[in-house]
Amino acid sequence: MENKNNPSNLGAVVSVRGSIVDIRFEKYLPPIYSLLRTGKDDEIAIEVLTQLDSYHVRGIALTPTEGLSRGTTVKDTGGPLKAPVGRGILSRMFDVFGNAIDHRAPPSDVQWRTIHQPPPPLIRRSTKSEIFETGIKAIDVLVPLERGGKAGLFGGAGVGKTVLLTEMIHNVVKHQQGVSIFCGIGERCREGEELYRDMKEAGVLPNTVMVFGQMNEPPGARFRVGHVALTMAEYFRDDEHRDVLLLIDNIFRFIQAGSEVSGLMGQMPSRLGYQPTMGTELSELEERISNTDAGAIMSIQAVYVPADDFTDPAAVHTFSHLSASIVLSRKRASEGLYPAIDPMQSNSKMSTTGIIGERHYRLAQEIRQTLAQYAELKDIISMLGLEQLSQEDRNVVARARRLERFLTQPFFTTGQFTGFKGKFVPLSDALDGCERILQDEFKDYPESDLYMIGTIDEAIARKSSRDKS
Repeated sequence: MENKNNPSNLGAVVSVRGSIVDIRFEKYLPPIYSLLRTGKDDEIAIEVLTQLDSYHVRGIALTPTEGLSRGTTVKDTGGPLKAPVGRGILSRMFDVFGNAIDHRAPPSDVQWRTIHQPPPPLIRRSTKSEIFETGIKAIDVLVPLERGGKAGLFGGAGVGKTVLLTEMIHNVVKHQQGVSIFCGIGERCREGEELYRDMKEAGVLPNTVMVFGQMNEPPGARFRVGHVALTMAEYFRDDEHRDVLLLIDNIFRFIQAGSEVSGLMGQMPSRLGYQPTMGTELSELEERISNTDAGAIMSIQAVYVPADDFTDPAAVHTFSHLSASIVLSRKRASEGLYPAIDPMQSNSKMSTTGIIGERHYRLAQEIRQTLAQYAELKDIISMLGLEQLSQEDRNVVARARRLERFLTQPFFTTGQFTGFKGKFVPLSDALDGCERILQDEFKDYPESDLYMIGTIDEAIARKSSRDKS
């Protein structure tokens, strides 16, 4: 951990403006990203962001600055902010400083590493493309994820981003022997506490690390918590050669924290009030998430979209880093079609015949085409009624509605609220079900038989049990 008792380079506070602190050093200036400590018990941490002149630095406080006044002595710790790495961090919960926040003893058997690491060089990166199976039908069929890639869950407030994220943790840790690291950036404390309990009950905590920079913390802490989680992930990838699943909830809050820091530092904002350095800051974080010859870090990131506007600079910049974009639709959520994935707007770079195979690619295209035709026919149906359509169009509508319902799925993490037991559906079963619906095998079945089921055999079982009764 950083040396808090390094009296060799002392400074004094010149000014305090919210989270921004200017400090004068007489001996020598601390380098950019140096961690400074001040306050009664060194409880106030400040990260140097700018050297103003030969004697002054400007930093952002990573903790609240209550009680800080001009003239207060500041200690240079002699290094940057560091994160704990090692086997000892598994099944634990940390804050941005690497302090355990799960009411247990501090972890032993850990090393401390700087959070500012360069991305792996191109020569060490893997170029192999593999599919990562999640057990969620709508994702595996229409938006296949890449092992070691970056996937984004886009959506406004309340459309199910966090629920989908927790379901993926459940499915991945249960069916794969990797390490999961959950990074909460600027989200609610309640969600972190609930997630910890859920994962403990599901028995997946031993291979999980959780890092939180909560909504109520200063922008500096929220801005750096992603780097802390990434440093932990890089240890498991590079030193232990394990595959790592890094879940970030929510990457928009990282951009927002950067915007707050930039505003406090007095930088001129760019379009829609975002910081001028947004692209660089996001790239520095995202480029460290990659496959190497040692192992893979795969990332699934929730992305809040302000006012459901996908042209917002935060959403646009994030899109450019992803290998798959899963867009959640408020309209589908209002119809009760969960997960509320919009198949028309969601896409994946894995959807090519060379990677997913001829049959999977053909079925995914056919499903999209059927749903697109149904979307075009909706206006006619709402004005003139279903009876005015040709028989062929009616068949398209029936197929599309059955596909929509088949692509819903009961989740393990929401079983206590919905009453439906969670289902993990292998890709082969999901493709089989979609193919049989497209061949009109279920045209005589009520749509409700296909709603909230796992494999297509459950629809047959529902109908047969009804026929018997």
